Amino acid sequence: MTEPLLQAVNLQCERDKRILFRELSFSILPGTVTRVEGPNGSGKTTLLRILAGLNDAWTGNINWCGAPVASQRETFLRNILYIGHRPGIKSLLTPTENLRALMAGRRPVSDIALRRALQGTGLAGYEDVPCCNLSAGQQRRVALARLLIADEPLWLLDEVFTAIDAEGVSALETLLHQRAVEGGAVLVTTHHNLELPGMQKLILGAGDAINEH
Repeated sequence: MTEPLLQAVNLQCERDKRILFRELSFSILPGTVTRVEGPNGSGKTTLLRILAGLNDAWTGNINWCGAPVASQRETFLRNILYIGHRPGIKSLLTPTENLRALMAGRRPVSDIALRRALQGTGLAGYEDVPCCNLSAGQQRRVALARLLIADEPLWLLDEVFTAIDAEGVSALETLLHQRAVEGGAVLVTTHHNLELPGMQKLILGAGDAINEH
């Protein structure tokens, strides 16, 4: 039996005196894409931020490869890639400069690889244009270029389909599916009607436990 990359056990999170979720348990296996679903305010973004180590307002247990995350935090953070619903792009920097900054502290990436990743997201010719001159969709593509050079086993992606056109949506769907085929794992939230072969779902209901399908 394949060991889960990530396992959450009895997670509970409260915000503004309201419980977003309780008794939340699930596993993320290698080679899977899992979509988190639920109404607005049910805690989808909060869940991803908890898993990414950006929110400490929770109780329960999170394990990475069978051991508690708390005992191997640095190892865990090196093995996940988190992209939030905001692009996280600095407007005065170029796409190349932004991507270089986003990869800093992860691993060395050549300028050629950075430019190829940007070109792969449809930004050929814009690599050295300040991001303040780019559209919202193009800025989103700068952030998504990380996916073309990422080697982390687990991707945590929050509303990454926002502000990209139909061509970009199709390319991103293909990329997520290919990532699973190659043995990686993806946990994603989106309002886009995402349907991929073998995709799993975690359904959040406000104040209720998650159901896994």
